[in-house]
Amino acid sequence: MAKPMKKRINLALQGGGAHGAYTWGVLDRLLEEPDLEIAGISGTSAGALNGAALKAGMRQGGREQARDNLDWLWGQIGAVKDLHVPAWMGMAIPEARMISGALEWSLPYMMADSFSRMVSPYVWGPFYRNPLESIVSQFHYDDVCGPGGPDLFICATNVRDGKVRVFSGDSINADVVMASACLPTLFQAVTLRDPRSGKMEPFWDGGYTGNPALFPLFAKSLPDDLVIININPIIREKLPTTPPEIQNRINEISFNSSLLRELRAINFVQRLMTDGSVTEGAMKSVLVHMISDDALMNDLSVATKTIAIPSVLSALKAAGRTAAGTFLETHWDDLNVRQTADLKDMFD
Repeated sequence: MAKPMKKRINLALQGGGAHGAYTWGVLDRLLEEPDLEIAGISGTSAGALNGAALKAGMRQGGREQARDNLDWLWGQIGAVKDLHVPAWMGMAIPEARMISGALEWSLPYMMADSFSRMVSPYVWGPFYRNPLESIVSQFHYDDVCGPGGPDLFICATNVRDGKVRVFSGDSINADVVMASACLPTLFQAVTLRDPRSGKMEPFWDGGYTGNPALFPLFAKSLPDDLVIININPIIREKLPTTPPEIQNRINEISFNSSLLRELRAINFVQRLMTDGSVTEGAMKSVLVHMISDDALMNDLSVATKTIAIPSVLSALKAAGRTAAGTFLETHWDDLNVRQTADLKDMFD
């Protein structure tokens, strides 16, 4: 059998809390393809953690080390116990959907969720500690920030002006990764040096303004193909009626809005190129692809976003691997040739 042509892609990694384990599975499968080069990564929240782990691994020992880094990362996330969830909940019920539903309506979760909405994370004073700190502080930032491997961009939201900031190269550190994943109802804002103003500014989760930001991947040195790994479902057929369902859908719409704005802009530019209104070469021709499992994400709730249950993480990883395998099998020949995401249908 002839060796397949090498392909180059960029990855856009959404945030979505512990549901980012789905992206773990996608990346794990993509890294098995020796003829697939990941040239650039833009990540927010869980996407930032996944991107940093992958980038460091590629520099440390190539694809297998990147896979090992991702396995380590999600093993650590599965061990975080911010909320006390009965151990049986992750073992006795086999389906992630059932675990998610049982957790969402469990008394400990409802009490903790209500508490987080009524009490500011600043009430803890000197006793406060970001639960991700013990994990992201162990990343090897010489490798996360170093040359070689994919170009890495991490998004966070400036609290003061409400605009996205993109961190890359030497500006990335543990605080930047924590800021990208900083949900303001759960975590205190992370103070960083703003790459635009140079001043120390507070930052929140990047998902509010770029989930993730696509524009850093438009650089001429990077390939045209942009593979978006979706965590937050764009479509939910069922009307949210319970308080958790309503709040979850509000968050999904909010976190998808910045991505949809950029995709709409890409679609607009593509239309201008098609009808000749823009001279060829004047703007980058971006080829958009998506890997997602909206059916699975529709079955899960916000509870399994905020609480990492090992069996759910494993199910999400398996689903991500399956989706990535199907994508590669179906669209390998399309990569670097044509777009597979139907943006026209999405926006018309």
